[in-house]
Amino acid sequence: MAINTDKNSYTIFFAVIMVVVVGSLLAGFSSGLKPMIDANKRYEKQQNILYAIGVNNNEGPNDVAFIPTDVVAGEFATYITKQLVIEGDKVTEDASAYLMDVKKEATKAKDADYTRKLPLFVGMKDGKEIYVAPVRGKGLWDAIWGFIAMDENMTIQGVYFDHKGETPGLGAEIKQRFFMDDFVGESFLKDGKFGSIQVAKGNNDPKNIDKSDQQVDALAGATITGDGLTAMLKKDIKMYVPYFKSINK
Repeated sequence: MAINTDKNSYTIFFAVIMVVVVGSLLAGFSSGLKPMIDANKRYEKQQNILYAIGVNNNEGPNDVAFIPTDVVAGEFATYITKQLVIEGDKVTEDASAYLMDVKKEATKAKDADYTRKLPLFVGMKDGKEIYVAPVRGKGLWDAIWGFIAMDENMTIQGVYFDHKGETPGLGAEIKQRFFMDDFVGESFLKDGKFGSIQVAKGNNDPKNIDKSDQQVDALAGATITGDGLTAMLKKDIKMYVPYFKSINK
């Protein structure tokens, strides 16, 4: 008996079958690719952390080039000597601290009874100990995040910033060398007190020569992204101040 393909019931049946088949195929692909996706996420975090402490493949003055994924795990193990988790007054070592989801930790911390866990990575570069803290905030359109490398006095040794959806040529410039390099040498502590690094309009220091003003020059046309980055640094880095005070006693 011939099937009447003009009937509505046939169209609905065919659509349902296609949804089931395609959905099953996509689920299979997703499951099969998950190990590769997870590995790429690990490599990306390791690359970002290493970039912040100055371990990268930059050659020219404008390069932002990461350590290749096929060697990044080894380089990470070489340069990152300890991974710490700060939980109130308790500090423990955890070799997987770099995988911690800081966004989820921030959400959990909305519960007054929850003590937020803060990952901190201790590295050694050119004979100098460097501490790397992750930060996450909100730009103009979506999330912004990064890693801030500091010495024991909370003076910045390097940074890496990234974003999800900032405007190309404007807020998206936070991940360019000319902007990120301006943070090097700025300190979160002034006369022993914490003060955030401000992305400031009218800074009157376009070459960022003054490293004592806790300011870097703002990006043209990206005021809201710059304000979000300032707020992100203030909110997240401030949480690490007690730890740095403890190691400088």
